[in-house]
Amino acid sequence: MILCIGATPAIQRVMVFRKLALDAVNRAVMTFDGIAGKSVNVAKVLKTLGEQPTAVGFLGGDRGEYLRKQLQSRSIEMDFVTVQPGTRQCVTVLDEANKTVTELVEESQPVAGEDYDALFAIVQKHVPACSAVIMSGTLTPGAPADFYFHCAQKAHAAGTLAVIDAQGISLHEALPATPDVVKPNRSELAATVGRELADEQSVMSAMRELNERGAKRVIVTAGTTPTLAFDGRSFWRARVPQVSMVNPIGSGDAFTAGLVWRLLRGEDLGEACRWASATGAANTLTMLAGEVNYGDVDRIVKQVVVEELIN
Repeated sequence: MILCIGATPAIQRVMVFRKLALDAVNRAVMTFDGIAGKSVNVAKVLKTLGEQPTAVGFLGGDRGEYLRKQLQSRSIEMDFVTVQPGTRQCVTVLDEANKTVTELVEESQPVAGEDYDALFAIVQKHVPACSAVIMSGTLTPGAPADFYFHCAQKAHAAGTLAVIDAQGISLHEALPATPDVVKPNRSELAATVGRELADEQSVMSAMRELNERGAKRVIVTAGTTPTLAFDGRSFWRARVPQVSMVNPIGSGDAFTAGLVWRLLRGEDLGEACRWASATGAANTLTMLAGEVNYGDVDRIVKQVVVEELIN
């Protein structure tokens, strides 16, 4: 079992427009509804890859019930805390004429302190049976900043792989727990170290900083720019081929799922990033976030170029 922890799941709507005009009435030519949020995306992709994820977090209101039913229909295990605030909704706007993707994010609402206590109890219950614990995304406003720290500690106590895909204060606080992997994207890494990262060398320097502060392995994704990975000794760069992108939202989550999938098979960081990059690229070929076809992953991985860097 792989535990997928996320405090801010969401309902996702994708609306496709021939050409979007601001300050005007726009009529979508296609609309797609699904479920998302980083941890939910990770769980969906892991299921497609043949793993057994369990999604945990907070759900509330009618949207929360919809999300539960959708996970149930996919045979994805779950153990959510029911909270008073309703589950958020996010909207992706695709403009075909201008080839742009705009994400409209509804921020999550605060939950009660005892809700985090209940979620941590769920984490404690499941960790002993897990091969990996993945902590994804932002926490709710007013959340305990050290929540991921305590989750990572529990994972290590159980001999379980601890992976964090977060930024800012929650990542800062988690580093002393020596997570096995941290995976921010480039902008999240910049926010975490508090400075602009203008080139590859500055990104690599920031990755070393996170490693020195506790992260055993650091991976930084950056959209179509090559992914960088560092295991404390060696750096790798992974380049994916050009694909006919439909919707890139959720590709970082797909990458995380693909990475854990391969690390659990004993592959080194470079090879795991090859499969992770292919999984992230496969996500861009689908309309909804966190949706991949295994055949696409298997096809793209043969074209991913991974090189070890001299440093």
